Amino acid sequence: MKEIISYAEEFRMRYFRSPSTTEIAKKIGVSRGTAYKYLAEMAEKGMIRYDGSRIETEHTEKARIGMTKAAVLGSVSCGIPLLEEENIESYVNLPTELFGNGSFFVLRANGDSMTGAGIEDGDLVIVREAEDAEDGSVVVALLEDGSVTLKRLFRDQGHGEVRLHPENPDMQDLCVKNCRIQGVAVKVLKDIAR
Repeated sequence: MKEIISYAEEFRMRYFRSPSTTEIAKKIGVSRGTAYKYLAEMAEKGMIRYDGSRIETEHTEKARIGMTKAAVLGSVSCGIPLLEEENIESYVNLPTELFGNGSFFVLRANGDSMTGAGIEDGDLVIVREAEDAEDGSVVVALLEDGSVTLKRLFRDQGHGEVRLHPENPDMQDLCVKNCRIQGVAVKVLKDIAR
């Protein structure tokens, strides 16, 4: 029974679901019917909570992790703006405990204009979808020409311009009359291949 609890907890943390009766039976080397009898007896003794498909232990209830699905959409320019490209490469699950609820997407940084903000070429940038952002936020901005860039946002109230600031002293600010904010960067996952 301890082996079943340990397996169910490890399985839940790895796959974000309870193992099936068949998976438990295979793991501990018993028939499916015997595995079910163990689960029912364990539930009766209060060792687990089992509703016929979901197994909860004291540990899994404390470590309950909600997930938010985010699309990996390709690259975003951290230099000269690139034309907008929304090709979904894959999906990733983001723990709500770390990122909160909301809509997110993930972009691969392309270029070196944001190295001062810790964003290097090839890093994955997790972005919370937003149509507005506070001054000083790192944003994904859609420009009037259809290009997209990742820069720090500043609004020049006197001239009605938006200043998109690169975090690289070798690069110039990009000043535009108008741009559309698509999201705010909330986390950078480093490219470990470097």
